[in-house]
Amino acid sequence: MAESEETLTYEDIQHISDFLLKTTKYRPKVAVICGSGLGGLADVVQEQDVIDYRDIPNFPQSTVQGHRGRLVFGHLAGKSVICMQGRFHQYEGYPLWKVAMPVRVFKMIGVETLFVTNAAGGLNRNYNIGDIMIVKDHISMPGLTADNPLKGFNDERFGKQSSPVTELYDRGLRELARRVAGDPNLGLGDAVREGVLVQVGGPSFDTVSVFNMLRRLGADCVGMSSAPEVTVARHCGIRVLGLSLVTDMAPMESDLPPTNHQEILQTAKTRALDVQNLVCEMIRHYNLLNGLVP
Repeated sequence: MAESEETLTYEDIQHISDFLLKTTKYRPKVAVICGSGLGGLADVVQEQDVIDYRDIPNFPQSTVQGHRGRLVFGHLAGKSVICMQGRFHQYEGYPLWKVAMPVRVFKMIGVETLFVTNAAGGLNRNYNIGDIMIVKDHISMPGLTADNPLKGFNDERFGKQSSPVTELYDRGLRELARRVAGDPNLGLGDAVREGVLVQVGGPSFDTVSVFNMLRRLGADCVGMSSAPEVTVARHCGIRVLGLSLVTDMAPMESDLPPTNHQEILQTAKTRALDVQNLVCEMIRHYNLLNGLVP
C-alpha cells in the first residue's frame, strides 16, 4: 500500500472535519486512540454514533488485527468523547503524515486533550508483563532518519513548524494519571510505571541486538506506534497523555522465546480493563484535568 508524500491540505482536513460534524451531534473535547487489543474502551462509550473509516472521505483504512477501523462518538464517564478504534501504522505502507492525519481532524472538531494508548514490549527489566507505563517521553527511530510527520510544507494554521517538543506528554496529565492510578479502588497497586517509549518501524519484531541497543538509549518500552500522532497533536496544541500496556518482555538473549502478535493481543485482552478503568477515571476528572497548567 505505497502512498505518495503529497499531504492533505488544511482545506482537505476541514472537509473531513465538516463531514464528521454533520454526521454526529457530539462535539467532543477529549479523544482516545485505542492501541492493539485495547479497542474495548470504545465499546463502553454510551449513546454511540459510529462511523466506519471507509465511509469517511480521504480517511485511511486500518489493516491490522486488533484494530476495528471506526470512529466512536458518545459519552464516556459523563463526558463527550471520540474514540479511534483502530490506528494506522507506517508498516501498513502509510507515510507518517497520514498515520497522524486523524489528529488534525480531531483538532478541527474541537478536541483539546488526547489519550494515546498502545501495546508495547518491556525493555526495562524492572517492568513486568501487564504493567501500565505512563509515557513521559519518546524516542522516534523513524524521526532519527528524518522521517517525521511534520516534514514538508508547513501550513501555520496547524501550528509552527519548529514548535518545541521538550514536553510532548503533558506534565499535568501525567501527574493526574499517577494520582488516579493510586486510588486503591482501581486495584492497580505497583503495576503503574512511568518511562520512555521508543517507536520502531515494524512490522517484524526486532532482533536481540536491537532491543539491547534501545535499552541502552534509555527506552523502557518499545512499540510500533504513537510517536507520529503525539508529535502532530503537540504541533497543533492538543495536550497528550500516553499509556503503554506492557504485553510482553522484549528478549535480551537469543535463547529466549520470540515475541508474537497473538500473545500481545491475549495479554492486552487480559489487562485491557485496567487501562480502560484508568482512562475512564481520568476523563471523569476532566474538569480538574482541564484546569491543570498545560
